[in-house]
Amino acid sequence: MDSELCKLTLVYPEAADDLILDFLLASHPPLSGFTSLRAEGHGAGFEGATTREMVRGRVERRLLFVVLSRARLQNLLAELHERISVPNLAYWVEPVESFGLFK
Repeated sequence: MDSELCKLTLVYPEAADDLILDFLLASHPPLSGFTSLRAEGHGAGFEGATTREMVRGRVERRLLFVVLSRARLQNLLAELHERISVPNLAYWVEPVESFGLFK
C-alpha cells in the first residue's frame, strides 16, 4: 500500500463547475488528472436551492475525484481555500491502497 496517496473528493454546486475545473487545470504543479460528474444532493440544507430543486427535494451538484500525494493535497486545499470562493463546497479525503492504469 502506498500510504502517500489519497483520494480527494469535492462536492460543489453546479454553478461553480467552470471555476473549480479551471482552477484545477491551472494548478501547479499540474495534476495528473481527475474525474468529474453530475450528482444530486439529498438531505438537510437547501440554502441557495432553486425552486425546482426544492420541489424535487434534491439539489444538483458536481462531484470531482482526484488521486494525489498527501503532500500535494495540503497545498492544493490551501490554494483552493485562498483563491476560490464557493459556498457549500464540501470535501473529504480517503487513503488509496493502490493506484494504476491499464493500457
